[in-house]
Amino acid sequence: MMDSGLSTGAYPSREADIVAALGKRLIVLVGMMGVGKSTVGRRIAARLGLPFVDADTEIEAAHAGMSIPEIFEIHGEPYFRDGEARVIARLLEGGPGVLAPGGGALMREETRRRVKEKGVSVWLKADADVILRRVKRRADRPLLQTADPAATIDRLIAEREPIYQHADLTIWSRDVPHEKIVEECLDALHARLCGGDRAGVAGAA
Repeated sequence: MMDSGLSTGAYPSREADIVAALGKRLIVLVGMMGVGKSTVGRRIAARLGLPFVDADTEIEAAHAGMSIPEIFEIHGEPYFRDGEARVIARLLEGGPGVLAPGGGALMREETRRRVKEKGVSVWLKADADVILRRVKRRADRPLLQTADPAATIDRLIAEREPIYQHADLTIWSRDVPHEKIVEECLDALHARLCGGDRAGVAGAA
C-alpha cells in the first residue's frame, strides 16, 4: 500500500512542473542497499504530493508480514526474486508515485524493461565505504550475512553498477543532509522532464 505524500496545497513551480510532466509514470529510485532510497524517496514523494511505496514492504505484506531475511532463509533468493518482480510489475501500474525497489531488483531484464516503460529512474550512487558504514550494524540485509561484508559489497557493486548506470539520472548519495540529496533529485528531475536534460550526474565531489 502506498504512503500518501502531501496531496493538498499549492506546489512551488518546480514541483508542479515535475508532477505535470511525469504523467502516470513513477519516479523509481535505484541503487545499492544503504544509499537512502526509502528515506530520500519518502521526502521526494512528500515534496511532490505523490504516494511513496517501498517494494520490500509490499513483499513482506504479501507474505503475511514475514521479513525479507525470513523469506530468504525459508524460501531462498530465487523465490524472493520471482515475487519481487511480480510486486514491482504491479506497483509500476499504479502511478504516478515514487517507488523504491530493492537493490537487486533491476538485475532482472523484465523489471528493467518495465521500469524504462513506466518510470523515470534515478540512481542513488554511493561509494563502497559509505554503504558499508550505513548497513554494517543492520541485521535485515540477508546478502551481507557473510564472513566479509566489505568484500560482498564490492562484489555486488561490480555486478550491479553496470546495470544502474543506465538509469535516466544519477545522484551521488554521500554524507550530507537528506534534504540536499532531495533537492538535487528534484533539480535533476525538473531538468530531465521539463528543461532539456541539462542534468546528468549531480552531487559529484
